[in-house]
Amino acid sequence: MKHPFSVLIISIASICVVSPAFAVDSEQDDGQRPGHIGKGTNEFILSGAGTSDKKFDNNIFNLNLAYGQYLTEENMLGVRQSVSANNNQEADETDFNGSTRVFYDYQFDMDNWKPFVGVSIGYIYGETLEESWIAGPELGIKYYVFQNTFIAAQLEYQFLFDDADDADDQFEDGVYIYSLGTGFNF
Repeated sequence: MKHPFSVLIISIASICVVSPAFAVDSEQDDGQRPGHIGKGTNEFILSGAGTSDKKFDNNIFNLNLAYGQYLTEENMLGVRQSVSANNNQEADETDFNGSTRVFYDYQFDMDNWKPFVGVSIGYIYGETLEESWIAGPELGIKYYVFQNTFIAAQLEYQFLFDDADDADDQFEDGVYIYSLGTGFNF
């Protein structure tokens, strides 16, 4: 199977192909260019996501919501909520799982393009999995199609652990979380 980072590269390439259709003049009524972020700016992202094991053999799709606030033009702190509904055909029922994570991202300013890197930590819970702490690095890119509206592609690597002593041993057994969504600043 393809390397997991190829999913992010394919997502970014798709955005590059589609984004010229959404291009707008950067001279807005208030004189700000698209994607201008200031301290205290809020951000909301709605995205679909997929979870894959290391071999991409087992896949689940999710709904993700993220809320963050910029501490500076480059630094954002926020929270993400993920929910998945898995239809178990053998048991003829739907199982729900979720995760709640706190994240920190550093964003680079490249006009309408905003690549970012960061980390997250949180908790995973639900009907079909063992509850556990999760943590890991993340990276992604945002492309502003309007002054306060953007398309976001993101890749997270998450590993599970029960306590801090267990974290080092579990890092190699993580999963990739990838998503593509739409975001808004306000």
